[in-house]
Amino acid sequence: MNSNISDPITLEIIQNSLQATADEMFAAMRKTAMSSIIYEVLDMGTGILDAKGRIASSGAGIPAFIGVLDKAVQVIVEKFSHEGDIEPGDVFTTNDPYYGGVTHLNDIIVAMPVFSDGRIIAWAANIAHNSDVGGKSPGSLSADATEIFQEGLRLPAIKLISRGEPIKSVFDILKVNSRMPDFLEGDIWAAIASVRIGAKRLVDIAEKYGAETFETAMDNFMDFGEQVSVTELANLPHGTFELTEEQDDGRFYNVKVTISDTEFVVDLTDNPDQDPGPTNTSRDGVMVCAQMIFKSLTDPYSPCNEGSFRPIRLLTREGSVFHAKEPSPIGFYFETEVRVYDLIWRCLAQVVPERLAAGHFASICGTFIGGPHPDTGRHYTIIEPEIGGWGAAQGADGNCAIFSGFHGETYNCPAEISEARNGLFVDRMELNEEPGGEGQWTGGKGIRLDYRIRSDDCFLTAGYTRSKILPWALEGGNEGTPNYVRVIRTDGSSERYSFVSGLTVNKDDVIRIVTGAGGGLGDPKRRDPEAVRNDIRNGYISKQRAAEVYGFVG
Repeated sequence: MNSNISDPITLEIIQNSLQATADEMFAAMRKTAMSSIIYEVLDMGTGILDAKGRIASSGAGIPAFIGVLDKAVQVIVEKFSHEGDIEPGDVFTTNDPYYGGVTHLNDIIVAMPVFSDGRIIAWAANIAHNSDVGGKSPGSLSADATEIFQEGLRLPAIKLISRGEPIKSVFDILKVNSRMPDFLEGDIWAAIASVRIGAKRLVDIAEKYGAETFETAMDNFMDFGEQVSVTELANLPHGTFELTEEQDDGRFYNVKVTISDTEFVVDLTDNPDQDPGPTNTSRDGVMVCAQMIFKSLTDPYSPCNEGSFRPIRLLTREGSVFHAKEPSPIGFYFETEVRVYDLIWRCLAQVVPERLAAGHFASICGTFIGGPHPDTGRHYTIIEPEIGGWGAAQGADGNCAIFSGFHGETYNCPAEISEARNGLFVDRMELNEEPGGEGQWTGGKGIRLDYRIRSDDCFLTAGYTRSKILPWALEGGNEGTPNYVRVIRTDGSSERYSFVSGLTVNKDDVIRIVTGAGGGLGDPKRRDPEAVRNDIRNGYISKQRAAEVYGFVG
């Protein structure tokens, strides 16, 4: 018996080592990726899982991505369940939401088993958005797709590397299906390098402390995660809470949340049938939404793992927009998932306003611009999530110009990088001054971002929600402002969109991104006059608007 197996200090050191390993994997992938969506925006995530595919470390990167990794690895473990199917040096991949991929085909998961004492003791895994994986439209996203086959190459949990050697035919298939094969290949190898580093670090830890102690540490910390969550459930109001909210397309989404001493039940069964287009999501994706809200409400500052989410019970109806059936398209899953995330948030903000702020702009605002580069003739594609305003909280104004709560800790691509790598100019990026979101505590501002196209025959694809139904307010505050795209043509005409696919844009056309302000909290007339003066000085509000909304004279 290893003397370290029940030593709490040793177990804690191992757990911290898992987090450090996930962080190192993240850094390796960031430094070696070819696409700016990965190395600048950081649209990726890394994590460590146990032999069964349970998340053992909270990982690094986008929370909504880290929550995908366990679900993907569990499909791989089940599919390759026979002896000899998984060997040292193997690397696996999936991107298909019906085979463990959870999200959409652009998001490729790479996972590597970790062996010690002749058996699998863990997995190192990552996920990142890739610029183009084929399909009917550049960027592999199409707002008019009617089946997943139109959205790109499907990888249904397959082996990418066998015993350390690349499977050349798989790489050939990947590259020939992409409009940007060199970028795709480079980003895949960055992902492989990341999991290989992770696997090496985990082998070193297991050799130092023993494989049995290593596995005990993961089990111990998962049990601790469950204990923390159950303890925090006692501090939440118990009962069943329900919300129905209209969406931009006129449909209504419903959620019921039941909280008890031992369970957090999210019931999404009473919702519309799946959409014929690509705005559906998988059940696993909805679970990620529930997990993120649950963690925010219970213990947001401690690491999380599989045990942290054991109290969650999710109810869905197969064939609904929140539990799509194959081969439903799913490219714009992110806008549906952010709607689920915000729906649960709004439902519970009424009963725990001290923990949850008013509504934020609540959209990924996925923006895809591409075409021939005017200097090289090479195809480029920009993939941009956008930043916007967050809702006010008790005692604090909302933050301006950050990503949605669903998207996590990512960054907007610097204008210099975008102009250097892509065929356009960034004419402006400033706070959006449209009136809205006022309250005793005001919602943060969104942005206005102008892209000017440099060559003919380029395209715009975009998918925004909260374009009609505005970010919600609390306790008498004002609603926020909408998210939308405006295309300004060279003849002075303009068009406004929330969802658009493959729209042709030409030289000197301007694509204007407008993201919303968050909702306000409290009666605007109760806002501190000095805060109003600061708002006017900072250009957040005009004197006329301040007089109308706040009754401010001075």
